[in-house]
Amino acid sequence: MCQQGDFPHLMFYGPSGAGKKTRIMCLLRELYGAGVERLRNETMTFTTPSNRKIEIMTVGSNYHLEVNPSDAGIYDRVVIIDLIKQVAQVNQIDPNGQREFKVIVLSEVDELTKDAQHALRRTMEKYVATCRIILSVNSTSRVIPAIRSRCLGIRVAAPTPDEIVTILQNISKKEGVVLPSELAKRISEKSKRNLRLAILMLETCKVQQYPFTTQQEIVELDWKVYLRETANQIITEQTPAKLEKIRDRLYELLAQGVPPDVIFHGLVRDLVSNCDMSIKAKVLEYASLYEHRMQNGSKYIFHLEAFVAQFMSIYKKFLADSMIMDEF
Repeated sequence: MCQQGDFPHLMFYGPSGAGKKTRIMCLLRELYGAGVERLRNETMTFTTPSNRKIEIMTVGSNYHLEVNPSDAGIYDRVVIIDLIKQVAQVNQIDPNGQREFKVIVLSEVDELTKDAQHALRRTMEKYVATCRIILSVNSTSRVIPAIRSRCLGIRVAAPTPDEIVTILQNISKKEGVVLPSELAKRISEKSKRNLRLAILMLETCKVQQYPFTTQQEIVELDWKVYLRETANQIITEQTPAKLEKIRDRLYELLAQGVPPDVIFHGLVRDLVSNCDMSIKAKVLEYASLYEHRMQNGSKYIFHLEAFVAQFMSIYKKFLADSMIMDEF
């Protein structure tokens, strides 16, 4: 692809932790050489139609720019238009850059609003002469067809457990540590084919105890434990006061940068596993409803809290019915 003269817009898609960003960086290195690894962090400021200033963190080199426009929330359309316009209007200044265009890497494009995606489609066509866009998405179903049709799709599948074990062994070898194969397999199984999570678990195990042992405990991530405790509190008590405390815990998770869809899926999984079989179908029905609303909305906390309130209502009614049945 790099040797051909015509380089298209690309869309890398696959589950989180599969290696999309790693493959994008390998592609950029093949395009431009080692210069893409000399990265710098910059803060770009954008002005909305209402004259509000928005600051977005970017990472880039002389040849490319990485940004997550969904960080701007409902103003992502402004970021998309202004960012691409700024980059596209500056010509490549390095004569050894090999290419006449710069590359913009956009992360989590499936999280963008529909307005922003339509603006991206128009901007992609307008500045195709001076810049190429590489999109990183988890789910293509949430990207409008007009964008999908203008990009070459590259699927990045989640690594198999055996592949994760091999990668963990290679990392350990380069770092000069000895990793027992049994521990590597346990980390691989617990990561659920998420390579990023597997590497974080390996680092945690190294900090916790070294030399490694075969039966060493694999410490869970703090936010996962916190989320499970939140679900247990919902099961324990269903009152307005408890709902208010749960809202604070959800705010804390969002403030720590845990994606709202990850919070939602984890919460649903823990709640469903701890409730009675007779109400599981109803809980999942409402879960799908509120997840759909959350994807279409912009205030995630509203939909997370609404689902918790709905679950409390269902569970409290189930407990009341059970007590009546016991009395009979």
